[in-house]
Amino acid sequence: MARLSLHPATRLDVPKVQPSLGQLLKTPNLLTLCRLFLIPVFLALLSKHRFTYALYVFILAAITDSLDGTVARWSGSRTELGAFLDPFADKLLLLSSFVVLTIEEVIPGWILSVVVVRDVVIVFGYFMIAFFTGERMPVRPSYIGKTCTVLQLVCVIGALVRFDVLYPAYWYALLYVTIATTALSGVHYAYRGLGWLGSREPQIFS
Repeated sequence: MARLSLHPATRLDVPKVQPSLGQLLKTPNLLTLCRLFLIPVFLALLSKHRFTYALYVFILAAITDSLDGTVARWSGSRTELGAFLDPFADKLLLLSSFVVLTIEEVIPGWILSVVVVRDVVIVFGYFMIAFFTGERMPVRPSYIGKTCTVLQLVCVIGALVRFDVLYPAYWYALLYVTIATTALSGVHYAYRGLGWLGSREPQIFS
């Protein structure tokens, strides 16, 4: 039986399809982009001491945060753009909130210092690992990290409803718990990163 062979010029190679703009701008990504656009509105309201309206915008941003992940799981429309934008939008919203609230003297400066140091250590460590190993470490939020994010969200909401004026003792208890959890999550992520790095040979020595 004669064998059929394809000429190299007629070989059926499957081309690598680049994601189109329509694929990138799916519903979950649009929700994340809406959250990004809400951030300057939220910060403008904060700077004008319109705390009630700022609270409404913050809650709306939190709703989009819950919706984009849910829609992405249900529709199976996760994208690399969404995987990057979603945590970036969350972190930008929280960090900018702490910065402005610190400037407005609603949140003490030492709270902001711990939050910033923790985030800088995590981001710097991630890029250092990628530099030395030539690989991207999978980013999976831990339970401590999720608890830290929730507590920081509660702190921002508490500041907007002026929990510090209404119940100062409970307010400072919340701040202390949040900072302790924030520091603990930073140590935990650093430990996880060092463990992942120890299981691989650094590219610089290979």
